[in-house]
Amino acid sequence: QVQLEESGGGLVQPGASLKVSCVASGRTFGTHAMAWFRQAPGKAREFVAAIGARGNIADYSDSVKGRFTATRDSAKNTVFLQMSGLKPEDTAVYYCAARPYFSATRLDADYLYWGQGTQVTVSS
Repeated sequence: QVQLEESGGGLVQPGASLKVSCVASGRTFGTHAMAWFRQAPGKAREFVAAIGARGNIADYSDSVKGRFTATRDSAKNTVFLQMSGLKPEDTAVYYCAARPYFSATRLDADYLYWGQGTQVTVSS
């Protein structure tokens, strides 16, 4: 069983940067691929970024590629999403998710564990 807790969301202006974190409980963090998804009001949940269990492979949606960076710190059981050049369309609740495999995917159905989410609002 893995429990996930996100933090770091907030209200920022367009063009700003923000870093959200997700702490995982349990000793199996190193064998779980992690991903970030987001859901804006009235929209379906969408894939944002993913990182493999070893942290050496990351994948990004086209809408965030070049602006967002996913990393993980196994010593802290934490995965991060560094966001820069934020746009109003990045406004959403951001969720981290984990799956008990080394490789990450873009499909939310592939992830077994989910956090409660953290709100990111980009507005002037």
